[in-house]
Amino acid sequence: MLVCQQNIINYIKERPWLIALLIFITTIIWGYAWTLMKEALQYMGPFTFSAFRFGVGALTMFIILFLFKIGIPERKYWKHLVIIGLLQTAVVFLLVMYGLKFVEAGKSSILLYSMPIWSSLLAGIILKEKLAKPKAIGLFVGLVGLLTILGWDLWLEQEPAVIFGELLIVISAISWGLSNVYYRKYLQKLSQLQVNGYQMAFGAIAIIVVAIIAESDQAIVLNGESIYYILFTGVLASALCFTLWFVLLSVIDMVTATISTLLVPVFGLFFGWLLLNESLTASILIGSTLIIIGIIIANIYKTTAP
Repeated sequence: MLVCQQNIINYIKERPWLIALLIFITTIIWGYAWTLMKEALQYMGPFTFSAFRFGVGALTMFIILFLFKIGIPERKYWKHLVIIGLLQTAVVFLLVMYGLKFVEAGKSSILLYSMPIWSSLLAGIILKEKLAKPKAIGLFVGLVGLLTILGWDLWLEQEPAVIFGELLIVISAISWGLSNVYYRKYLQKLSQLQVNGYQMAFGAIAIIVVAIIAESDQAIVLNGESIYYILFTGVLASALCFTLWFVLLSVIDMVTATISTLLVPVFGLFFGWLLLNESLTASILIGSTLIIIGIIIANIYKTTAP
């Protein structure tokens, strides 16, 4: 399995167009998923939706592991898989989904994708990864783009509930950044399918426990629309995209991978405009352009991981 995985990694590394395609697929699906996550709150509580989403995602991953005859990870990896599951699945999406009750979907996605800042800082401290000048410039330009999209609304006086929701989402961004570094340090040699399947299962268990405790008395509406939200976010946005994410973390450096995720709020805002009639202001268009420019600058530097 490890030999096959390394062959796949090497194949992708040698084809920059394939890396770009994986980034595009991942970010556009995650961008679209933000509108679904917000809409799903009409039908069930935020923790309950996350429990359904990652339960379906974990089940999908275990079916894939069975079909590919991929066995159970070695015992030495289990502790690390539990930690990744808590950091990347449980903490991130419990906080994000609860924060969505108070913060608009577009702004929520922008705040979560401050993640590249935390990933870059933590990678420098823990992994001793140096931030090359083109990447530093690209990261700065991309983050200026995010702040441009947010506009003055971030700094003006807001309701305490909104500030609370924004704080939860920023904490989730830090947790995701830490999980990226933890993966690179402890789990990079393990099959990406195993990593995603087991971390998602452990994260889903934690989310289910929280949902039972906090939302057992809340109504759950299962119809064609809500089931579509669960299946899309569970199978595509979780099972597929987080597997691709672990692949990307294995073939390109941390900063390049995380800067690329700045495309997610751009796609999220686009789908919000297309499907939810949210407005596209001049600041959104300018900020989105800056994000794309930042990603291009960052990728001028060599993109393969050390």
